[in-house]
Amino acid sequence: MKIISFQASLAAALVLAAAWLASPVSAQTQAAPAAPAQSTAQPSAVSPAPVVAPPAAPQAAAPAAAKSDAGIAPAMKELSPWVMFQSADIIVKAVMIGLAFASLMTWTVLIAKSIELSIAATKLRSALKKIAEARSLAEAQMALGAKEGILPSFLAAALREARMSAGLSSDTGIKERAASSFSEIMRAEARRIRVGMGVLATIGSTSPFVGLFGTVWGIMNSFIGISKSQTTNLAVVAPGIAEALLATAIGLVAAIPAVIIYNYFSRVTKSYLELVSRASGAAGRLLSRDLDRSHGSVHSRAAE
Repeated sequence: MKIISFQASLAAALVLAAAWLASPVSAQTQAAPAAPAQSTAQPSAVSPAPVVAPPAAPQAAAPAAAKSDAGIAPAMKELSPWVMFQSADIIVKAVMIGLAFASLMTWTVLIAKSIELSIAATKLRSALKKIAEARSLAEAQMALGAKEGILPSFLAAALREARMSAGLSSDTGIKERAASSFSEIMRAEARRIRVGMGVLATIGSTSPFVGLFGTVWGIMNSFIGISKSQTTNLAVVAPGIAEALLATAIGLVAAIPAVIIYNYFSRVTKSYLELVSRASGAAGRLLSRDLDRSHGSVHSRAAE
């Protein structure tokens, strides 16, 4: 029994010794692959173009994001009026160009009529001041000189009527005929001074509807494009609708100033025509004085 127990203890000691000796060997075998890994890692670190595995996923995601941004961002950034005009249909372009030309005409009429009315009103006020102290038609003509204008036209018409009615005893008939001539001159001046206002009225009343026509046409083309592309993505639909709405915006830009300028010129023209009426009254008074003076001289001669 002692021999058996001794043999068992000896076998256990041998097993423990074998395990103790085997443990460093396994550690060395495990450390040995690590050393080549480190040795291979060092040349890769020195290599001119290192490739790291973990960042590969972000690099792969970046082109995808760039592609998605490239498909959406340019379309949103390029929605400027000029780009929308260039991308619009030929009919919508024609509508926009026509409305832009109408707006240009509106501002041209504003500048031209403002200068014309200002000069005409200034000349007429100055002429009325010059004849304020005149006692006869001839004296008034001498005060004005050989100038053209509405007041010289009234004076010339009064003198012509007085000359053509010489020898007639009815002063009422002469005044009525002179008043008729004055009315014709006033109507002609009113027509002349209102030239261009019809253009403003037309632009102000029709531009919104012309712009609406361009918008309807553009939206119709947009819906046709949607049906062809089989998509309702906002990035695809928005440019066409924006181009269509630009026509309405230009129509409003052309119409609103035209209406405001038309109303302004209506007031200014009314004030100017009141000055013309004052000039007509001044010429009529001078004619009446000349007639009374001529009858007074006839009566004085008859009394002598």
